[in-house]
Amino acid sequence: MFKRGEVYENPATGIKAVIQVGTEETEAEQLVVDLYARKCGAGSVLHLHPVIYERLTIVSGRVGLALNGVISIAEVGSTIEIPPGQAHRWWNAGIYEAHVRMDIRPAARFEDFMRNCIGLAQDGKTDPTGMPNLLQLALLAREFKDVIHFPKPSKFAQKIFFPLLVPLARFLGYKGSYSTYLSRPPSGASPHLITNKPTDHRTSRIAQPCRETPM
Repeated sequence: MFKRGEVYENPATGIKAVIQVGTEETEAEQLVVDLYARKCGAGSVLHLHPVIYERLTIVSGRVGLALNGVISIAEVGSTIEIPPGQAHRWWNAGIYEAHVRMDIRPAARFEDFMRNCIGLAQDGKTDPTGMPNLLQLALLAREFKDVIHFPKPSKFAQKIFFPLLVPLARFLGYKGSYSTYLSRPPSGASPHLITNKPTDHRTSRIAQPCRETPM
């Protein structure tokens, strides 16, 4: 289970996750994570949660947000409540690191999904947005259908083609969840826990902003 202070890094999406309130201390009822997005870094592609309540708090940086088809720039200090069923995505739309605090409830199955996604990315098995190939995605979507849904491919395409891909994916050795990822240790530990202090960008040499709409 996630423990306070652990750090997990997704090299594909450019996100570093620092656990602030772990599933271990809440019996998997809640997970609070500080997400640090490098320039052009982004959270998961557009998605929705069938039963999970999610809250995003913008701590620092210029953060783009897609929520129910509306694209905007979220203000620093703002909190975005995302109930089940609302399609959403966020990304770093600025020239400096963005800091977003994510609060997830319930968190047990979300943790398993998050660990698999990070593991696949760390092993070079995803594209730059953090998404795996269609064979792997078909199994992930099936395994974690209670956690997350992706609008793309379309619901119709997923209903028709994913069941056809599942047997082939399993035959080729793909799995919906990997025990090695569920037990993989964190990238490190962080002494920076629960702080709203903005990042000092004075020494940054980054000059060009990222897109204000998701890729």
